[in-house]
Amino acid sequence: MSTLRIGCFLAAIGIAAAGGGALVQSAPAIAAKLQNPLESDEHAPPAGAKLYARECASCHGVNREGRRNAPSLNRPAVQAAAPGTLFWVLRNGSLHRGMPSFAHLPEAQRWQIVTYLRGR
Repeated sequence: MSTLRIGCFLAAIGIAAAGGGALVQSAPAIAAKLQNPLESDEHAPPAGAKLYARECASCHGVNREGRRNAPSLNRPAVQAAAPGTLFWVLRNGSLHRGMPSFAHLPEAQRWQIVTYLRGR
């Protein structure tokens, strides 16, 4: 179940919304101001890569190219999103867009995923 839920999160990041914007564009501006506490942690990207491989790659592919209904995470909207915005998306989700909240994941794991996504 967790693989599906994280896959839904990552899919929702890139899915165009009914109004034409991606989920990252619907995050409040204040979310972009959140600072990633693991940004300088050399252990965060490899930990995030492991989480990605275990939880996300089955939907988004090993190279984040997207598969099935899951879009590519290499899309400009995802790559340009502030770390805090990605963290906000992970935390809050959007049931309207098929994205559940991942608040059940420890905060550190959410930041590890963000760090991995931003560092690639």
